[in-house]
Formats: sequence, structure tokens, C-alpha cells
Amino acid sequence: MPIHAPGEMSHEEVLRVKLEVLKCEHRDLDGAIEALHERNTSDRFTLQRLKKRKLALKDEIGRIEDQLYPDIIA
Repeated sequence: MPIHAPGEMSHEEVLRVKLEVLKCEHRDLDGAIEALHERNTSDRFTLQRLKKRKLALKDEIGRIEDQLYPDIIA
């Protein structure tokens, strides 16, 4: 196990923090997309951009979760 300087985070701790930040951003985008739908805005470009960003976040969340919790096939 690597030794870290006091106050230095391990790679796993960094991934966990990043995962929480990405999940929070994903939830925020959910809210923004829902708000645009409720306002019946015709700004399809913004809606499309937000949905693409949300999808990219989902992919990145999945990659980090795979690193933190690898599937162990018995």
C-alpha cells in the first residue's frame, strides 16, 4: 500500500470525490432539463446540449464506478 504525505489523498479517495461531484452535476442537469421541459421552451439547441452533457457524465460515472467496484466473476 503506497504511503501518502499527510493531507494527501489516495487515488481511490480522489476517484470517490470525483464520482460524487459528477453525480451532483448529473442531478443538476436533470433538474435543468426538467425545468426547460416544464417551461415548454423551444430552445432545442440548449436542451440537446444539456442532454449530451448528461450522457457524457453518465459514461464517466460508469467508468469511475468500474475502477472503484470492478466486477468479480466467480
